[in-house]
Amino acid sequence: MSTTESRQTTTEATRTAADQAVKETLEDYTLRFAPRSYRRWTPMVVATTALGGIAYMADFSIGAGIGLAHGTGNALVAIAVAAVVIFITGFPLAYYGARYNIDLDLITRGSGFGYYGSVVTSVIFASFTFIFFALEGSIMAQGLKLGLGLPLWLGYAVSTLMVIPLVVYGMKALSTLQVWTTPIWLLLMAGPLVYLIANDPGTVDRFLAYPGTNGDGAVNTASVMLGAGVCLSLIAQIGEQIDYLRFMPPKTEANKRTWWTAVVMAGPGWVVLGALKQAIGVFLAVHIIAEVGPAAAPEPIQQFRSAFDAMMPSWMVVPLAVVLVVISQIKINVTNAYSGSLAWTNSFTRVTKHYPGRMVFVLVNLAFALALMEADMFSFLGSILGFYSNCAIAWVVTVATDIGINKYALKLSPLQPEFRRGMLHAINPVGVVAFVAASGLSIAMYFHLLGDTLQPYSPVAAAVIAFVVTPLMAVVTKGRYYLRRTDDGISEPLLDTDGNPSAATLDCHVCHQPYERPDLAACLTHDAVVCSLCLSTDKIGDHVLPATV
Repeated sequence: MSTTESRQTTTEATRTAADQAVKETLEDYTLRFAPRSYRRWTPMVVATTALGGIAYMADFSIGAGIGLAHGTGNALVAIAVAAVVIFITGFPLAYYGARYNIDLDLITRGSGFGYYGSVVTSVIFASFTFIFFALEGSIMAQGLKLGLGLPLWLGYAVSTLMVIPLVVYGMKALSTLQVWTTPIWLLLMAGPLVYLIANDPGTVDRFLAYPGTNGDGAVNTASVMLGAGVCLSLIAQIGEQIDYLRFMPPKTEANKRTWWTAVVMAGPGWVVLGALKQAIGVFLAVHIIAEVGPAAAPEPIQQFRSAFDAMMPSWMVVPLAVVLVVISQIKINVTNAYSGSLAWTNSFTRVTKHYPGRMVFVLVNLAFALALMEADMFSFLGSILGFYSNCAIAWVVTVATDIGINKYALKLSPLQPEFRRGMLHAINPVGVVAFVAASGLSIAMYFHLLGDTLQPYSPVAAAVIAFVVTPLMAVVTKGRYYLRRTDDGISEPLLDTDGNPSAATLDCHVCHQPYERPDLAACLTHDAVVCSLCLSTDKIGDHVLPATV
């Protein structure tokens, strides 16, 4: 076969693969810019959908674990410290996701990591989703064991398999699910807490005075940092919030107030509710510790069974506790499965230039989660989250710093996000070096390699190193590795007069589908344009523009 024939065959295969990928990704614009024509929800519907995903019960377990180990005072300070860090770092990421309608991986590519450099952060985010899927699945299995007598191994399987039908259709199905179940969840969660405090004010005094098993109740820096490190493992939750926020409508003069409210509330604001749930977890664990013991006190099913028992007939207690746990698990684990599948697919597609279908990675993610559950990850939850938080903090702080400092203060990073192949360098040392330095040193601290004294401060080290090294690397490299080229070859402006991504539509030369302007770049070999996914699956680089800078 001649070289020309071989090239034609490869090009035809690429086009066929692209056509197959397009059919699926157009449901919720997997791996690509979310166009204006698809984003028909109001800001508040998007916000409600995004907040529905944080109905998880893990916060109650996390808070309880910290409180029982270090005492209420240390736990509350640790929760507050982590919440402040998560809010500050989440704000620029949420804004970019909502303003430019791209997910956190696409943001990461252009914010210091490069086209292939962000693959490692996609894997970290995917790991976050299956770790927390396993945690929530374990909590649901505990509920099914208490309520229905199912053995834990079977409960793990049920909690895993039941979400598969719910994650097939993406945003359309998830928005309906989250909006309708949120009021029920809020009522079941808040009702018993209010009742306990109103009918037995002494529970608050006992809660505040609880000293913990590892101390005398006094607040100390080491205990606070150890607790904050566990809480900070949730910093990657902003990625799941952005998976919904990318469907925000354009920000205009008419809707800017509701737009900003929705972005702040459902973006970094998720941590306010998360911190409250962690504090409630400490309260409920202290309330039931004498009844069930320290081993079972962190289990949400036990916490709410006891809370419901104080206010309801005995025959209603277990069913309501199980309903609460099941609703919470479904609400968060459809998000975990959905977001995890996007992250795995994104990484795989870029590395192999082949799109296998999102459902393949839904199953992969669920398989990882089920394996963790069967390995009884719930029993060593704190260790898993403490280790994981170092990687998550290093990544999120690096990207947030690149946006806040390198883009707006130093102006060394391009203000507009870029994610298309051909426009970015393969690897940008700014984010990659900062991430490796921050995660590497903090993990070494976490495992006592730098001494026992520094071990509790590993999450602080991850945040500080990422914050310092990210702008330092931008200055050292003078921003040369952000863009491979500054012109995408299309004369149509990328943004409209309001600064929103343009809604102008052009047809992709490869898959022949219409796409909005930000999702396209000019073709190298034809007088035409190619969409971002077809560029990603171009195995021979036939359509990828050459470097100009």
